[in-house]
Amino acid sequence: MNDIGYGLFLKRERLISDLTFKRLCGKKLFPITVEDYEQAAKSLLKALFIREKYSKLAYHRFPRTTAQFLRSAENAKYLNSVLLFLINFVPSNHCADICPCPHKGEDPYSMNDIPENLDFELKMRDGIIYVYDNAEALSKNRPRCLPYPDLETFAMDLSHVLAMIADGPTKTYCHRRLNFLGSKFYLHEMLNEMAELKELKGVPHRDFYNVRKVDTHIHAAACMNQKHLLTFIQSTYKTDAERVVLDKAGQRLTLKQVFNNLNMDPYDLTVDSLDVHAGRQTFHRFDKFNSKYNPVGASELREIYLKTDNHIKGEYFARLIKEVAHDLEESKYQHAEPRLSIYGRSPEEWESLSHWFIQQKVHSPNMRWIIQVPRIYDIFKSRKLIANFAKMLENIFLPLFEATVNPQKHKELHVFLKYVTGFDSVDDESKHSDHMFSYKSPKPEQWTTDDNPPYSYYLFHMYANIMVLNNLRKERGLSTFQFRPHCGEAGSITHLVSAFLTADNISHGLNLKKSPVLQYLYYLAQVPIAMSPLSNNSLFLEYSKNPLREFLHKGLCVSLSTDDPMQFHYTKVSTNNIREALMEEYAIAAQLWKLSTCDLCEIARNSVLQSGLSHQEKKHFLGADYLKDGPEGNDIRRTNVAQIRMAYRHETLCNELSFLVDAVKSEVLGSQPE
Repeated sequence: MNDIGYGLFLKRERLISDLTFKRLCGKKLFPITVEDYEQAAKSLLKALFIREKYSKLAYHRFPRTTAQFLRSAENAKYLNSVLLFLINFVPSNHCADICPCPHKGEDPYSMNDIPENLDFELKMRDGIIYVYDNAEALSKNRPRCLPYPDLETFAMDLSHVLAMIADGPTKTYCHRRLNFLGSKFYLHEMLNEMAELKELKGVPHRDFYNVRKVDTHIHAAACMNQKHLLTFIQSTYKTDAERVVLDKAGQRLTLKQVFNNLNMDPYDLTVDSLDVHAGRQTFHRFDKFNSKYNPVGASELREIYLKTDNHIKGEYFARLIKEVAHDLEESKYQHAEPRLSIYGRSPEEWESLSHWFIQQKVHSPNMRWIIQVPRIYDIFKSRKLIANFAKMLENIFLPLFEATVNPQKHKELHVFLKYVTGFDSVDDESKHSDHMFSYKSPKPEQWTTDDNPPYSYYLFHMYANIMVLNNLRKERGLSTFQFRPHCGEAGSITHLVSAFLTADNISHGLNLKKSPVLQYLYYLAQVPIAMSPLSNNSLFLEYSKNPLREFLHKGLCVSLSTDDPMQFHYTKVSTNNIREALMEEYAIAAQLWKLSTCDLCEIARNSVLQSGLSHQEKKHFLGADYLKDGPEGNDIRRTNVAQIRMAYRHETLCNELSFLVDAVKSEVLGSQPE
C-alpha cells in the first residue's frame, strides 16, 4: 500500500477509535458506573503486573506494548510498595534463550566445547530444587543467589485473579469490551478487506503456501497419520518378520510371533482394523481416546512402534519420526514441535531418552522438542513406584539441574537439551480433584496419599523448578525453557488462571469463552494459544462451536496445530510424497469459517512467534524487526500479512490498554486535593 493510502487508513481507524472512546467514556452513555470502571481497570492492571512478574522471573515472553503501558501506570497511587518491589525485582533481560539450529555441515550431536563442571550442590526442598555453591553452603542452608518461588505469594496472586474473574463489574466491563472488539473487527473487514487483499497481491513470491508455519502442538507418538503408520507396520513386517522385537515376561518374541499371538496378518490390516482414529465414540471419553494409541488395541504394538525405550532401542519409533521430519524438510515451510514423554518414575528416564535421541540421530532442522509430563502421580503411587509427589518432581527435574551444573558428566543429556525448548503438562483436565490448592496445601514431601494433586498444584511446582532452572542456565549461557501446558480443554476455569500466572503459552484454551475476564486478560497480555479444532471435535467440543474464529477476530494470539494426526487427520500423501496434516487443519478452518488469506497468514505468523524456534530463525522467517510491535515489526515480504492488519491489531491493543491506564490516572488526579 502506498504512503497516502496507509495514512488515510490510520486516520480512519483513529477516528473510529476516538469516536468509540468518547461514546464509551461519556458520563451519560458509559455502560457501567465510573467507580466500577476504575475498579475494573485497577484489577485488570494488577493482574497484568502479576503475569509480567512471573513471566520475567522465568524468562518467559511478555508483550512490549503491554509492558510499556504498565510502566506508565506503575507509579499510580493504588500500587502498594510490595507490588512495586515485585515488579522491579525481576531480571532486566527476560527473553528466552533458544539454541539456533546447527548450520549445514555441522554435527548436531557434537560433544565438543561442552562447558566445564561447576560441582554445585543440589537439594530438593518443598518440591523445588535449590542450588548451593558448595557443601559448606548446603550444610548452612545458604542457597545460591537465584530467584526461588514463594508458595504463599503465589497463592495470594492466584487468589486475586480468582476473585477478579468473579467480580460483577469487572465481568461486565470485560464482556462489553470483548463484544466491542468483535464488532470492531467486523467493521475493519468491511472497510479494509479489499485493501488488504490488494496489499497481498503486490507481494512478490510470497503466498499462504510458502509462509512459515509451525505445528505448535503435536505429540510425537501420534505425529504420523494412520495410513503412514499402517504402511510402516506392513513394510517392517516384510523385511523384519524374524527379528526379535519384544521381550515379554522373559520371553523374546519376533515380529512374526507377535502378530501370530494377535491372530492377524499385517497384510490384511486396513486403517479401519488398525483402529487408531478417534471418532464419535471418544467424545467426552478420554479413556477411550488414550486406548487409540494402541494399534489394533494391542499394547504390544505400541511398545514396539511408538516407544523410545524398548527391546529394539526405539528404532522403529525413530524411523517413523524421521520420515515425518523428512516430509517437513521437503515442504521447507513447515515446522513442528513434537512432545516426548518424561513420566517421573525414575531419574534414569532422561539418560535413556537423550541416548535414544543421539544414537538414533533424530534431530531435524524442522523440529524442536518439548517434554510432556503426564499428571499421573496417582498411578505411580498406587503401584508403589514412588513414595511421594516430591520424588516424582525430583525424578523429573534433578537430572536437568545436574546436567546444567556438571555437563561433562552428562554429555548426551547436555546435547539433547539444546533442542528441547519447553515443557508441557498433559492429561485429562476433566478429572476432578477434591483438594483445593492453597498455601496450606501439603508440601510435595508430605503428599503421600494415592490421590492425584490438583492441576494448579502441578503447574506451580513445574513452573517453580523451570524458573530456577532457567535462571541457572542463563547464568551459564545455556538455552532456557518455556512452560507450555495443556490448559482450558476441559475442567475447571481455575486451570486457566493458574496458566495465566505460570505459562509462556498454552494449548487449547477452549474454556476462555466461559470467562470474559480471563479472555480479556489473555488478549491484553497476548498469551499465545495453540488451538486444535479437529482434536476438540472428537473429544470435547463440536467443530462449529470452536471459538478459534471468535478469538482470532477479537485479536487473541491464536495458532492452528494438529495435536494428534494419527487420531484426527486423513491427509494421505501429496504428489511430492509429503503428508500435510497441518495444511489439512488450515484448509478445513478456512472453508468452515471463510477465513481470508490474510487471516490464515496471520495465524501462521502467530505460530512462528509462539514457537520455540530460535531468535535467528524467527528473524529469517518473519523479518529482522519481528520483535517490534505493529506494522514496524512485520515484513510483509516474508509473512504475507497485510500492514493494514498489523496496524489495526496494534492500535486496537493500544486503545484497550490506554483505557485502563487512563482510568487509574484519572482516579489519582481526582483524589488529589485542589
